Amino acid sequence: MNVKRVFGAVLTVLGTAGLIYAAVVFASTSGETRDLKSLAIFGVLGLIFFIAGIGLVRTTKDES
Repeated sequence: MNVKRVFGAVLTVLGTAGLIYAAVVFASTSGETRDLKSLAIFGVLGLIFFIAGIGLVRTTKDES
């Protein structure tokens, strides 16, 4: 079991959840400042987590 791969998978799942939540906020936004801040925060963090997780899974080699 490779800890880096597991951590990469967890980051990917968290990033996906953040991006989905940002999409839900975007779909239900009424243009208020609070909605836009929430959208930006969850969208950026979700994107960062997703990219970091995918990169970690791709670059980690299987060593058994």
